[in-house]
Amino acid sequence: MPTRVLVLCTHNSARSQMAEGWIRRHAATQGVDLEVWSAGTERTRVKPDAIAAMAEVGIDLSTHGSKRLDEVPDPWTFDVVLTVCDSANEACPVYPVRTTRLHVAFPDPSGEPLARWRDVRDAIGAMSRDLVRAIGAGEALDERVLGRRARGAPDAEGRDG
Repeated sequence: MPTRVLVLCTHNSARSQMAEGWIRRHAATQGVDLEVWSAGTERTRVKPDAIAAMAEVGIDLSTHGSKRLDEVPDPWTFDVVLTVCDSANEACPVYPVRTTRLHVAFPDPSGEPLARWRDVRDAIGAMSRDLVRAIGAGEALDERVLGRRARGAPDAEGRDG
C-alpha cells in the first residue's frame, strides 16, 4: 500500500502543484511507492508560470487542475500532509494522530519574473527530493531539515541543497 502524501497551499495554483510534480518525479526515480495529491484551501487555476517553470525540467503540469481539499479522494487518510505556504498552514484542518504534518514555506513567485519562479521551483525540488528519500528510508520526517535543504543550506554530510 503506497504512502499517501498531500501538499496544501492556499490556491493550489503554483507551489503545491510544483511540489506534487516534483514528489511524483522523485518517487518514480527513487522507486518509492507514493500516492501524491495537492489541494488548496481555495480553488483557482494552475498558473501559467508554474506550468512553464516545471516544463523546463521535464515535468508537465499542463493537465493539472486546482482542487480544494474536499475534492481529493479520502482527504482524511493521508500519511503525510505538507503545507508549503503560511496561510495554508494556519488554515489546515486537524488531521488524525497517525498523520505526519509538516510545514515548509516557500515564497510566492506570483507576479515575479520567470527567474524567480525557477528559484522557487528548484527549492521545492530539493525539499521534495529529500522528503521522498526520507519516506523511502523510513526515516523520521523533520520540517526543519527539509526547510534548510530547501533554502540551499548544506545537510549534515555537507551536500548543498
